[in-house]
Amino acid sequence: MNDPTRRILVGRIHGAFGVRGELKLESLTEPPGNLLRYQPWILRDAQGREREISGARARPGGKGLIGTIPGVEDRDVAEALRGAELYVTRGALPPPKDGEFYWIDLEGMRVANLEGVEFGTVAYVFSNGANDVLVVRGDRERMIPFARPDYVRELDFDSGRILVDWDADF
Repeated sequence: MNDPTRRILVGRIHGAFGVRGELKLESLTEPPGNLLRYQPWILRDAQGREREISGARARPGGKGLIGTIPGVEDRDVAEALRGAELYVTRGALPPPKDGEFYWIDLEGMRVANLEGVEFGTVAYVFSNGANDVLVVRGDRERMIPFARPDYVRELDFDSGRILVDWDADF
């Protein structure tokens, strides 16, 4: 599960800010300023082209960050990056503390309930505002609240299994 080359989406470019090539950045990290700690970025533009970016800088601004990327020095170049996504490899992230993990480390883990019914594997995890949710794909897609110990009873990273208290008919 813990593939150091696996890519993680950490941010997006929403367009130009001002006339000097600054960018409006959305950070998907917590806290948002951690986006800068995880470099180099792999920038994937709206056409799917990719390049590696190092040396980005940013400051808080409005609803996100205002940032600069080396080589982007005017509004037109910055605006052309609208919609680009920023990725890092899993290996660029610091190791989690004891008892902690990254959501991406859950992806691909097998999920079964207390009765032994296999549900499939974790496709991804998202937050709905109230709680985090495991999206499990197998014979069908299931959305299981990531609430420990209420629904998620065991996480076994060594065997790649998650045990849940969840009805197979849900």
